Amino acid sequence: MALTSSESHNFVSSAVKNVGPAVVKIDTERLVERQQFDPTLLDPLLRDLLGEQGINPERERGQGSGVIINNNGLILTNAHVVERVDDVSVTLADGTICDGQVLGTDPVTDLALVKIQESTYSSFAPLGNSEDLEVGDWAIALGTPYGLEKTVTLGIVSSLHRDINSLGFSDKRLDLIQTDAAINPGNSGGPLINSDGEVIGINTLVRSGPGAGLGFAIPINLAKTVSDQLLANGEVIHPYLGVQLISLNPRIAKEHNQDPNSLVQLPERNGALIQSVIPNSPAEKAGLRRGDLVIAAENISIDEPKALLDEVEKAQIGKVFLLNVLRDNKEIKINIKPEPLPGLT
Repeated sequence: MALTSSESHNFVSSAVKNVGPAVVKIDTERLVERQQFDPTLLDPLLRDLLGEQGINPERERGQGSGVIINNNGLILTNAHVVERVDDVSVTLADGTICDGQVLGTDPVTDLALVKIQESTYSSFAPLGNSEDLEVGDWAIALGTPYGLEKTVTLGIVSSLHRDINSLGFSDKRLDLIQTDAAINPGNSGGPLINSDGEVIGINTLVRSGPGAGLGFAIPINLAKTVSDQLLANGEVIHPYLGVQLISLNPRIAKEHNQDPNSLVQLPERNGALIQSVIPNSPAEKAGLRRGDLVIAAENISIDEPKALLDEVEKAQIGKVFLLNVLRDNKEIKINIKPEPLPGLT
């Protein structure tokens, strides 16, 4: 959206005033048991005489940010901020401290929903439409990095649809908003907003080391969908096929086929190549094999693994999901019934 010179001078402060009162700090505690270390017990004889080392319970503290999203006291934040904790304390923008109740977490999208009593706050943030974002749009990050409340940083939308798997998080299913607005530890769960003062994303991570200065946020449209499911069910069920995939394109296939040590020839086209099939998974039950190339799912063309994962995420648990597969240079159709993604609890 174009801004006049007078508007551009004030748009950051105006946007922050629109959302800032709904930004909260989240403090967490959990009881962890740590093994007491006694050097004398490294001697097996002394360990037998004196017994095993004791367990020392400790309180482990964590911190993050969140944003109130409606007038029912619901707060969006990151799953990694509040999962597996015993106590949640929420500090509102006016300094009021209240207890938070975790309604549900979804590790796959790193989103969580926390509730506070309706009488303890007076503002909630307007939610925008992340589908309207364009590279180069203004991006403003709000939160409590390092416990420093009411921190605001400014940048732009650097990229859209950044696959989280390419950042080394193979257990997540996310297209991220990339921004150069500074996002630091403690910003996790806080809002990324646009120049109109609408939430367009939930800050989730910052890249440190090589590539430092890159921040990432979960698109608000996905966050809305996940929060609705968390509110209704306390969890999000993700469909699962049970395959490990790699991307195939004509160049990669040609290089492979020209290798004299290659045992099989690959089709020189785009698709999601099955590298392995997990035992007892829906894929194994349906007859999928290593080396199969998925080229379509539910009649939608598939040219890379991410495209297949996007279609799987839309599938219904237990309902037939149609795949078009190339096997031995012949196209076959395979009906597979997705199951709930295991191992989330």
